Amino acid sequence: MPTVRISKDIQETIRTLAKQMGLPMSKVLKTAVEEYRRLKFLEECNQAYIRLKSDPESFAEELAEREEWDVTLNDGLE
Repeated sequence: MPTVRISKDIQETIRTLAKQMGLPMSKVLKTAVEEYRRLKFLEECNQAYIRLKSDPESFAEELAEREEWDVTLNDGLE
C-alpha cells in the first residue's frame, strides 16, 4: 500500500474526525478526497458554463438544444 506523508496537524485533524464519526482514518481521508474531487469537478463545470454564456452564438445553440430535449419530459412516463 502506498505511503503519503502528511503533516502532524493534518494527521491529528483526520484522527479527530475519525473518532467523531466512528470511522477508520482511511475512510475519513477517502471521503475527504472524494468530496474535494467533486468540488473541483463542479468548479470546472461552472467555469465552462461561464465561458459558454460569454459566447452568445454558442449559448444560443445550447438553449436551442435544450428546447429539443424538453419534449422528452412529456413522454407520459411517471
